[in-house]
Amino acid sequence: MNRIDLRFKELKNMQKKAFIAFITAGYPNLDATEDLVLEFSRVGVDIIELGMPFSDPIADGPIIQEASQIALKNKINLDSIFGLVRKLRRTVDIPICVMSYYNPVFCFGEGRFLRKAKDAGIDGVIIPDLPAEESLNLKRQADKLCLDTIFFLSPTSSLERIKFISGLSRGFIYYVSLTGVTGMRQRLPDGLLHHIREIKRCTAKPICVGFGISGPAQVKQIYRVADGVIVGSAIIQKIKENTDRPDMPKRVANFVLSLKDG
Repeated sequence: MNRIDLRFKELKNMQKKAFIAFITAGYPNLDATEDLVLEFSRVGVDIIELGMPFSDPIADGPIIQEASQIALKNKINLDSIFGLVRKLRRTVDIPICVMSYYNPVFCFGEGRFLRKAKDAGIDGVIIPDLPAEESLNLKRQADKLCLDTIFFLSPTSSLERIKFISGLSRGFIYYVSLTGVTGMRQRLPDGLLHHIREIKRCTAKPICVGFGISGPAQVKQIYRVADGVIVGSAIIQKIKENTDRPDMPKRVANFVLSLKDG
């Protein structure tokens, strides 16, 4: 049982829900990413997702795409992220996932990627464009290292697919709330709460909802049925709005706190 699993166990005992914050590693720079993680830990974020910037994202909307382009100009790569997490582990014990498209992982080498992630202190891996059926070799290696592998469900997932992903995922299941890319939305998709209830009939594993969540009222709605909420674009946008301020990490952390408290 790693930090992610322990955190969900603690939250269940306290009858609380998880708040998961996504940020692009290296945006606006790597030092700022470190400061943001420290601030997020301070305000009680439950899990951090560190996004590996990639030139050709298929699931990200314009806000995260822009952050990725800036991070790539900063020459951020997987080794940069591993080094950052290794440094963070000197002071924080917050669960950390790395989210990367498969191309950087493939070029790095699956086994090498997983070993270095584990050695750095990463707790889970999320690879949005790696089909679950083609991930079995990576999952076997991750299981041996006690690294959680997090897979996706969506509004179009069949009952058969729900059962398959529920059996495969470790840590939590990532429910994509809409059929589209990441980005802030004014309202939750129709049927979202119903879909979550249907999935929870098939699994006892935590279900966390991401994509399109941008305000406290939406977070509160999701907390009613899911085990956690994942916010990315709204946080990245707040970073962008405060990039030139010396207190940017604290400002963003306070915004996250307002979301987290619903």
